[in-house]
Amino acid sequence: MGGPGDPPEGTPEGGPGGADDEYRSVVFDESFVRAARLQEYSAQERMADHAPAVRRRPPLRRGLTWQILVLVVLVAVAFGTAIYMGVRHPYGSPETRQPAEPLRMTVIPLAPQGKVPGAASARTLYTHSPAAQFEVGAAGIPLPATRSTAHFSDSQVTAGLSIARTYLVRSSLDPDVLTGRQVRPARALLDADQLDQFDQSFDHPAADGRHAPTGWVVRFDPARAELADDQIRVLGTLQATETDPATLEITSDSTFVYALRPVGTGDHSAVSLFTVRRALTFRFDRDDLRVGQTRLVTSSTEAGPLSCAEDSTSYLRPLLSGQSARTGGPAGTNPYTTDSAPALCGTLAAEAQPKV
Repeated sequence: MGGPGDPPEGTPEGGPGGADDEYRSVVFDESFVRAARLQEYSAQERMADHAPAVRRRPPLRRGLTWQILVLVVLVAVAFGTAIYMGVRHPYGSPETRQPAEPLRMTVIPLAPQGKVPGAASARTLYTHSPAAQFEVGAAGIPLPATRSTAHFSDSQVTAGLSIARTYLVRSSLDPDVLTGRQVRPARALLDADQLDQFDQSFDHPAADGRHAPTGWVVRFDPARAELADDQIRVLGTLQATETDPATLEITSDSTFVYALRPVGTGDHSAVSLFTVRRALTFRFDRDDLRVGQTRLVTSSTEAGPLSCAEDSTSYLRPLLSGQSARTGGPAGTNPYTTDSAPALCGTLAAEAQPKV
């Protein structure tokens, strides 16, 4: 007999506890049916002639597939970014970056053979001097035609030339630098490795071939001379070469001609010309080119008219119109001191002076 809760005929087939319980594990739920790739046509659809019994359903768009695709793309982007940053790291590679060499400098005074010629106006002096055909200001240092090197692109070479030119302009033509009021315009262009040497040169000047302010910039003794004309005449050249796969070198050779007069005399005193020739060597790695800085390696300055008996380490002390060089030579050189630079002096040729 059946139990109190069972129907009189017993448990029907297909009901709970019936004979179909053994097939419960293979019963298809609704999600399985919807996921089937084949679907049976309805009775009305099968009435059409030659209609197949089933049709293929379009594949379902599963959210998981798109999630996987998005994840793969994100991983690829992250991997590519990591590689790019490793190659183009903004701070460079400390293992491959060479330490900056200290600047080696020479400053050679050029003494006149007689009295310094002068005139009432700078224009007259320029017209009758070798600087008559020089350009005015930065126009006298044109950028040469550029081309890429083995390891530096055309744009990198152009950047190096532009930085070197800017340094020449700031250190040789800026009125605040020329008068000794500022040094920051030139300092801002130097590689960080050279800033200590630069600062020490101005804080504690020394004629040791390493720490002369006049090796870094052109500046006149503000107690002696001032600019009589801001139209400084310039003739300069720039040249770029690759010294190794990581170093671009720029050499410059520039002549600057200044019109000067004694301080505080206004337009009533005669004007004289003062000539400075600077030969500088700049070096760049790729980080320097990227941030717009340079490493100054050598600096050779010839300037006159100056007196060899006066110190030109901190300031250039020009001889002005009507003045002559003091007797005596430059400061002595001690050949037993290895860290001292030789004291040098030259003579300013007569043809280098204006004919007035």
